Amino acid sequence: MARKKYTEVEKELMKGIAFNLRAILKRKGLTQKELAEGTELSTSVISDYLNEKTLATPGSIQKIADYLKVSKAEIDPTFQSKNNIYNSNLIPIVGNVCAGDGLLAEQNIEDYVYYPMPNKIQPDFALRVKGDSMSGIGIEDGDIVYIKKSSWADFNGQVVVALINGDEEGTLKRMKWSEGSPVINLVPENEKYKSIKALPNEITICGVYMGHFKLNNSL
Repeated sequence: MARKKYTEVEKELMKGIAFNLRAILKRKGLTQKELAEGTELSTSVISDYLNEKTLATPGSIQKIADYLKVSKAEIDPTFQSKNNIYNSNLIPIVGNVCAGDGLLAEQNIEDYVYYPMPNKIQPDFALRVKGDSMSGIGIEDGDIVYIKKSSWADFNGQVVVALINGDEEGTLKRMKWSEGSPVINLVPENEKYKSIKALPNEITICGVYMGHFKLNNSL
């Protein structure tokens, strides 16, 4: 069976988990085989985690942390929470994106999520996706999307979070326009949904998309 294709963010997470696991095993003088036996995970699963081939699941992370007597955050930094906000790579999750019918604009910080690319421009906040209107580019229900604050798209066709007509309900869509036309099209990546058409003065852009990962399904 073909291996799952991971996003760049997920690949960075895999790399971080593998690095942390190797360091902990070395510190404790344990082998891959001993870790597999102690956690009741197969040696192939442990090997895949250590060799950056598979992204560890929440259950596996818990088993490994329990056996090694370490915190989950020592293995996977995405488990860090708002108690660790001193970490500059922790991005606030501020609400839910309803990627079918709109954005649930709850601006209270729910938690913090790790951004695994410290040498790149950091997002300003993250949103939790609800719906499947952007599934064509791999953004699905339950995913976490990283957002950089912006008042307009950087280029024609960029994915943005937009509010329409001053409402508190918004949407995650691809923003497109045509030369000579004032109409802005907010385009889904799922043929089940229709594009939203609006004039520039009817749209408020909250930010632009910077990447995503599958927190609920992959970690």
